[in-house]
Amino acid sequence: MEKKPLIGIMPLYDPSKDSYWMLPKYFEALSWAGALATILPPSMSEADMEQVLDLYDGFLFPGGQDVDPALYGVERSVHCGDPAVRRDELEFPLFRAAFERNKPILGICRGLQLMNTVLGGTLYQDHHAERPEAMEHDMTAPYDRVFHTVTLREGTPLREQMGVEELGVNSYHHQSIAWLASELEVMAVAPDGVIEAVYAPEKDFVWGIQWHPEYFWKKEQGAIFKAFVDAAKK
Repeated sequence: MEKKPLIGIMPLYDPSKDSYWMLPKYFEALSWAGALATILPPSMSEADMEQVLDLYDGFLFPGGQDVDPALYGVERSVHCGDPAVRRDELEFPLFRAAFERNKPILGICRGLQLMNTVLGGTLYQDHHAERPEAMEHDMTAPYDRVFHTVTLREGTPLREQMGVEELGVNSYHHQSIAWLASELEVMAVAPDGVIEAVYAPEKDFVWGIQWHPEYFWKKEQGAIFKAFVDAAKK
């Protein structure tokens, strides 16, 4: 029997209950794509992190609370949500270490924003406040429906994987990339210019997706998870 690649998912954090948890759709999408996924510990020593990096074949950084603006060098505005300090403390060093090791990485929503911040980019703390011309990006449930389209840029791996120029997506975020990190390139944009997907061209697989493809894994967007898991098999 072929051994499945092992994917580590950063835990979600609920401060009101002081609990760590995970949405099932991430597991469903990764399992369908051929991976075995587990939630990672909420905190790690340096030695723990080294062991995790040796053990896991890829890492998924999911959605969640806002990244602390202090981490990209600006003061927190009234429009910024409460940062998840515990997640920042875990995810920043783990992303950096996995990136340096060329481990396959998929970031979704906050995950995209996190990777841009770690690599030296900045965020709009609230793109509606800082870019009044921006379209609505914060939809209400249900999330398994198209809210707007994105254009997939020619020559990018996402365009090659999906095989289309335009894709219908959901949208559930109030922050977005302001200054793009130098090690990333854009793969998709919304009609208002908001960056919706990025990748690191110097790495085997480091993708960031601003929308939530886990709600569409049974349809064409399962291809995103398939590309991630296939990279983790190598």
